[in-house]
Amino acid sequence: MSKLSDPNRRMGLYLAAVVGVMVLLSFASVPLYTMFCKVTGYGGTTQVAKQAPGTILNRRLTVRFNTDVAPGLGWQFKSGTAQSETRLGEIKNVVYHVANDSGRNQIGVAVYQVQPERAGLYFNKVQCFCFNQQPLAAGQSAQLPVQFFIDPAFDKDPQMEGVDTITLSYTFFPAKSPRLAQAQKAFEAYEQRLAKSNP
Repeated sequence: MSKLSDPNRRMGLYLAAVVGVMVLLSFASVPLYTMFCKVTGYGGTTQVAKQAPGTILNRRLTVRFNTDVAPGLGWQFKSGTAQSETRLGEIKNVVYHVANDSGRNQIGVAVYQVQPERAGLYFNKVQCFCFNQQPLAAGQSAQLPVQFFIDPAFDKDPQMEGVDTITLSYTFFPAKSPRLAQAQKAFEAYEQRLAKSNP
């Protein structure tokens, strides 16, 4: 066998480097896309608001709080209340409780979803723990506050006319797990559906 010529060897190294960069970018794309959406509001991402609008309407909605823990994360996770009645534009506070019963230190990441999907256009978080890594030592527990309001524009959307209940669901996944990556991809698809339905 003859040695590869220098130009062929350089081309091979160059192509290997390109493939390596592409693989790294594919793994980084989900968190980078999520960060981009949070910063720009692209894709119908539920916005993080600094304050509620000055208007509070009389229309009332029930917001239900659903909690789940994915397999592989030995945590207990629940909301301090099963549901809350809120008026459009009114700020509400909910505290979630999480405890690591696994017997080992773990890091979890929560992914949320709002149902019905279109209601996600009007669901605004002032404070939230979603998409942040939550490290918990074995036996440790924590309280995770969420502060939110439903934009009064909800009342003007004809597709929301008969809606009187919204469900906010959180699922905790083990950090850096394939299930978390799948959930984040599903969240991206959810955001894209919201963007297409945005009036």
